[in-house]
Amino acid sequence: MSENQNLLASSGWPEGFRSGFTSFVGRPNAGKSTLTNALVGQKVAITSAKPQTTRHTIRGIVHREDAQLILVDTPGLHRPRTLLGQRLNDLVAETLSEVDAIGFCIPANEKIGPGDRYIATQLAQLQRKPIIALVTKADLVDREQLAQQLIAVAEMGTQNFGEQGFAAIVPVSAVKEFQVEEVANVLVEHLPAGPPLYPDGELTDEPEAKMVAELIREAALEGVRDELPHSLAVVVEEMVPREGRSENNPLIDIHVSLFVERSSQKAIIIGRGGSRLREVGTNARRGIEKLLGTKVYLDLHVKVAKDWQRDPKQLGRLGF
Repeated sequence: MSENQNLLASSGWPEGFRSGFTSFVGRPNAGKSTLTNALVGQKVAITSAKPQTTRHTIRGIVHREDAQLILVDTPGLHRPRTLLGQRLNDLVAETLSEVDAIGFCIPANEKIGPGDRYIATQLAQLQRKPIIALVTKADLVDREQLAQQLIAVAEMGTQNFGEQGFAAIVPVSAVKEFQVEEVANVLVEHLPAGPPLYPDGELTDEPEAKMVAELIREAALEGVRDELPHSLAVVVEEMVPREGRSENNPLIDIHVSLFVERSSQKAIIIGRGGSRLREVGTNARRGIEKLLGTKVYLDLHVKVAKDWQRDPKQLGRLGF
């Protein structure tokens, strides 16, 4: 009997229970965060139509009667153009070396391109790691287009991983909840036997302050120009309960700095007469109050940190 099986037997968990880590990779905006949220059943990763939205590995935890699936969400793998881009790629590589299985997200509505092929070549370097192709956004194409994409994905699998190709290929739509459960089933098949690694009911191990920062960043990215996502960093400076409030009516004061690289970007975030920043605060506050389960006062300040993506000292200060 293996060590994991011994642990299961002594802990009272059912025989055959599995637990472990999986990670979604794919080029930016391939649907990784949306799929993470759909599997967990709650928002733990921010989503945006802008590329490179995710910057931190976020663990979403899926609790099942037969398994505990821990999802490690990563930034999109891409050819890096800045020091920030290289550090994000390094973060992905480190994560992939430690997980039990990998889900490679490839959108159904976009032809396989150089970005997908680059990722496939990177994944081919991982020895004997099960890689499952997840053809995301299946709701955006008809049956014939989906079938063609599945064939193209299978061909890419054999080109990069030999005759066996991908461990499995699963079409999925997180938005329409099509085959989300099947994705979970396939991932669980590749986990080792073992007891749960996190307490029942826990959905993420991400610190609250980091999740608050991500929600603010998501709100700030809505409806802005393409160059801004890469240039925006959000730091929660302080989160403290308001003094003098009754237990029945608590309030948390949250002081936040939003860093951009240029004065012109600062003007975009603030908007005319501060209108856009107020809108960002209003939209972010809804998600934060839901997350924390209490009312919050959000104090947002926009600051310029010139070329922070290329400056090692500033990257460290901003948490990268």
